[in-house]
Amino acid sequence: MRIGGLASGMDIDSMVKELMTAEKIPLNKLEQKKQYLEWQRDDYREINKMMFNFDNLIFDSVMKQGTYAQKTVSVSNPNEFTIRNLNSTSDFSGTLQVEQLASAATMFSGSSTGIDPSKKLSDYITGTQTIKINAINPDGTMQDKPTEITFDPAEETIGSLINKINSVSNVSMFFDSATGKVAATAKNTGNNKDGAEIVLEGDFFINVLNLQLDNQAAATAGNGTEGQNAKFSYNGLATERASNTFTINGFEVSLKNASNTPVTFSSSPDVDGILEKIVKFVDQYNKLIEKVNGDLNEKRYRDFQPLTAEQKESMEEKEIELWEERAKSGTLRNDSILASAINKMRSDLYSPVSGAEGLSQLAEIGITTSNDYLDRGKLVINEKKLKEAISKDPNAIYELFAKEGATTSEKGLARRLRETLDATMKNVEEKAGKGSSTNSTFTLGRNLDNIEDQMDRFQDRLIQIEDRYWRQFTAMEKAIQQSNQQSMFLMQQFGGGM
Repeated sequence: MRIGGLASGMDIDSMVKELMTAEKIPLNKLEQKKQYLEWQRDDYREINKMMFNFDNLIFDSVMKQGTYAQKTVSVSNPNEFTIRNLNSTSDFSGTLQVEQLASAATMFSGSSTGIDPSKKLSDYITGTQTIKINAINPDGTMQDKPTEITFDPAEETIGSLINKINSVSNVSMFFDSATGKVAATAKNTGNNKDGAEIVLEGDFFINVLNLQLDNQAAATAGNGTEGQNAKFSYNGLATERASNTFTINGFEVSLKNASNTPVTFSSSPDVDGILEKIVKFVDQYNKLIEKVNGDLNEKRYRDFQPLTAEQKESMEEKEIELWEERAKSGTLRNDSILASAINKMRSDLYSPVSGAEGLSQLAEIGITTSNDYLDRGKLVINEKKLKEAISKDPNAIYELFAKEGATTSEKGLARRLRETLDATMKNVEEKAGKGSSTNSTFTLGRNLDNIEDQMDRFQDRLIQIEDRYWRQFTAMEKAIQQSNQQSMFLMQQFGGGM
């Protein structure tokens, strides 16, 4: 601890602090510059995050064919069947007459097994056992290879073995403790034109569960049923399916009842669903260009530099907030990367799509540029015109946004936009990096590292300067003290002579 001023009576500590305050002015400027660059870096990253989110929205909405495949399907008697669109961009209509629903093959024990489900199977069979189960697939064919299960009767009960069968095979089994019988049902519906739908192999099935070897034999014995296909007529054409749920022309049909009565159905574009996706795209585009335009035109207050820690200590919290609001303003003003991106995005959306068979411009579907110059290129939607375009040909709108092409002019509007966003995000990342970037990998980061190095060197210099001041004041104090001592000596000498 340094204590000065004992000889001179001066407040040396305060004097050194005041001198160092002046010496620290260049360091404060470096700290302010560093803070400003950090604000600028963060503002760049905020823009990049918005662009990234907008890019994902484009991909998941207006560029996705499924967006335009949304259909509203009406059925004259929904109790007979339901229809939903999977991936068709065309409409689907006609008449369906359901004659028979698909059902699964079954079989069950001819008589009680007499098994106690709590006992190990070794009470009924001995030695390592292997059973095989073959059953119908969802498409109406049989498995290429039966499912095999090898087990030790001393380790299994009927319940544990049935659980294994149910988990690995296409058959579901159930032991009814009330009757002592086992029921087996194919997990998939349908009829196997070449034979049985359930085929079992193994002494366990025959000698322990009292089951037939397949469901056809069980049906003949009165202990089971054969699987059957769904039978129906589509626009007068009689046909069959192994399942009650199947696909026709990209639409999923689910049969519910077989009344053998003609039922009409028709589909049309889900105008509201498609409209919602396009409106969301426009809204996010407008928010992005509003943000970028705002940053490009935000005023820079050069008289409001970032506050130092010492300055903040002498200010109220509200004063600091108002000051920094202006100090942070204009970090991206007139930025060339963002200005170029905005111009390119406008060009992407307003230039016609070359070679398009249907629509070629946004205006054709009711999306135009705002007439208010303060909106700076925001899009506005004529909802009535857009709905008409969706109703007429949603696939044409998909092509307008997502068309592929060898050149930019031939590409769809959204495809162009994503390329511009991708290029801009890369340029911004080169300048401002991202959250996981190290400073050495981007321009502002390298500038920040350089300022840190300057600050470290200046801090070392300040320590030397402060030491010099203290040495000088200490030397002055010593000189004053010697002078005081000499004066006292002389006074004593003169006093003695009296």
